[in-house]
Amino acid sequence: MTLKIYGIGASRAVRPLWAALELGVPFELVATPYQGGATRTPEFLAINPNGHIPAVVDARPEGDVTVWESMACALYIARVHGQANGQTITPATPREEAEALRWSFWTVTELEADALTVLMHRLAMPEDQRKLELADKAESRLKVPLAVLEKHLQAQHAKGEAYLAANRFTVADVCVASVASWIRPAAALLAQYPAVSVWLHACVERPAQKQARGMK
Repeated sequence: MTLKIYGIGASRAVRPLWAALELGVPFELVATPYQGGATRTPEFLAINPNGHIPAVVDARPEGDVTVWESMACALYIARVHGQANGQTITPATPREEAEALRWSFWTVTELEADALTVLMHRLAMPEDQRKLELADKAESRLKVPLAVLEKHLQAQHAKGEAYLAANRFTVADVCVASVASWIRPAAALLAQYPAVSVWLHACVERPAQKQARGMK
């Protein structure tokens, strides 16, 4: 296989894994957990000197291409390994490309930190370590970006398009839904944004997402 993805499904590596699975791209998963020192070995640091997963190494005729940062990995796989034919997750028009780029960057800057706080302090951490006041504050801050996302999805529906960039699931949805899914433990918050809730459910129920999440 020419494409290697370093990481595990229960991490930000779910993004490139999900993208590759949606496209049916053959790849090798190099199981690399974020705990236990696997990302601090000399071998892994030679791939990603930041010591984080995921990382993607694409063996190409002109030489290996290395990508890190999870959103960049997913966008790269969609662009380089997908077909821009309007049938796949790959953006097929300049507008779709712009939507994928802007919503992916938006997710990192506006959504991810508070969404992760909600996930950790509502669900993922042991109960005796959770700080519910941190989750409460994060949920309050999330009302602003969720309102932005709700408005965009409503505008998309008005145009007859069910997803972020088109009337089909694209890599834009992969990138945003992979983070928005962390907010699901805050069910009362999500219920205030019906378009987001419907869209998110459709995204996380996709077989490729479930398969990616379970990869170890």
